[in-house]
Amino acid sequence: MKVNSLAFLVCFFLPLMTVSISHAADTPPNVVLVFADDLGYGDLGCYGATKVQTPNIDRLAKEGRMFSDAHSASAVCTPSRYALLTGEYPLRANGGKGVWGPAPVTSGLIVDTDKLTTADVFKNNGYKTAALGKWHLGFGEGTNNWQEPLRPGPLDLGFDYYFGLPVVNSAPPYVYVENDRIVGGDPADPLVYLGRGQHKDATPITKIPPEASQRTPNMFKGAVEAHKHYNDYTVGTVLAGKAVDWITANKQNPFFLYLATTHIHHPFTPGENFQGSSQAELYGDFIQELDWMVGQVTKSLEEHGLSDNTLVIFTSDNGAMLNLGGRNAVRAGHRINGDLLGFKFGAWEGGHRVPFIARWPGKIAPGSKSDQLICNVDLLATFAALVGKDPESVENKDSINMLPALLGDPSEPLREELLLAPHKPSHLAIRKGKWLYIGARGSGGFSGSKEHQHAWGGPPATAFVGSVNSDIENGRYKPDAPRAQLYDLQNDVRQTQNVYNRFPEVVKEMEALLESYRPQKAAAKNPKRNRQPKVTKQ
Repeated sequence: MKVNSLAFLVCFFLPLMTVSISHAADTPPNVVLVFADDLGYGDLGCYGATKVQTPNIDRLAKEGRMFSDAHSASAVCTPSRYALLTGEYPLRANGGKGVWGPAPVTSGLIVDTDKLTTADVFKNNGYKTAALGKWHLGFGEGTNNWQEPLRPGPLDLGFDYYFGLPVVNSAPPYVYVENDRIVGGDPADPLVYLGRGQHKDATPITKIPPEASQRTPNMFKGAVEAHKHYNDYTVGTVLAGKAVDWITANKQNPFFLYLATTHIHHPFTPGENFQGSSQAELYGDFIQELDWMVGQVTKSLEEHGLSDNTLVIFTSDNGAMLNLGGRNAVRAGHRINGDLLGFKFGAWEGGHRVPFIARWPGKIAPGSKSDQLICNVDLLATFAALVGKDPESVENKDSINMLPALLGDPSEPLREELLLAPHKPSHLAIRKGKWLYIGARGSGGFSGSKEHQHAWGGPPATAFVGSVNSDIENGRYKPDAPRAQLYDLQNDVRQTQNVYNRFPEVVKEMEALLESYRPQKAAAKNPKRNRQPKVTKQ
């Protein structure tokens, strides 16, 4: 009788178990990655902002996990995106010469199409993939002459679909690209590059006021209808709509959506409904439009019953910039990078420590916080683990699997060290545990010395926001300031004290560690660390 009962139980429950397992296997998690532009550590309500309202992003934090020690691999837009897509430090790009600054208008694609990308990780596992918004990684081979088709590009790096701005909202061409074509393009009226400074015959673009901050004049003629499709004040609405439409069209499939917003990069051109909505001038209005965009995406997930099976990650490509918009926000009482020292482009914390929020209902504890050291370069290995692949199989040791830090609360650090790139290679920085070492004096970022300058940075700019640093006095570097910098971030996250002279042994260790990453010297010293084997995309 017992045997028969056992047989009955097996026969009855085994099919149910099989169905459950099969259902789980058939419904892998969707992933939405929102990659904001120039959003600083202090720009969100959940990170302490009081002059702007970000209820939708704050809700993600309330329902998910906030990270306090998250970083972009670079304090600059293009190299940061390179790291996110390739899982590789930007200094390894371009045959070891690295990528340090924004890709120019005529740049070819800077990512080797043979490299495994975050999009490939998903596409190789049956996902639909899309990139929407700012690209800024170049198109074509060598020099981009802007002749269609714009290949190689996003479609050659694992994305099934692309729609967005080919460069950035402050640089031409001011048109949209869909897949590998210019939206509204006309063979009889092609887009023609005139060259830098040659804008007298350029096609007219949206007029914006000076307080919106800097925007490079158009350098292209022709493509009149294509230019009409692009309006600075409707970019947020257009991209949010594209995201909602793409989610709706792909709701029956597992999907990966990379939404790279132009918000809140200058110029600050919020839509009419958001103008004057914050207490931080146009800068704050732009943040609140970004929050609305996030709300449109999360609302779409909810309406299609996808929220519970979707991992949503929200982060930024680098810290905030003290341009005109940023300065006006600071004057209004808003702290763009919180209490951190420095700004976009620089090696100080304000340049690369960024908001990072992850929500996955039932998987990530709501309202939780983590001080794990993480970086956007880690997303490749993390996503590989998410889809059930061995993270070691990506054969890229720069990228660390951070899934345990998303889903649990590891007692030990998952990442022991992190390479951080500013705009200037001379200021390459290394993090190990609580220590941050910068191999030169200053931030290696913007160096404009006058408040009216667009690229304002350095000692005068830090004084403007009320930051204090032991190397700086009366808006200048002290004559006897050390040649390099060492900070104890555990006890001094604001970087008020450069302790370079107090800990010579730590300096020696950190200098050696930093040098081990430099490609031209590292091969002989530590070949294992710097070996980057070729990866097959499948």
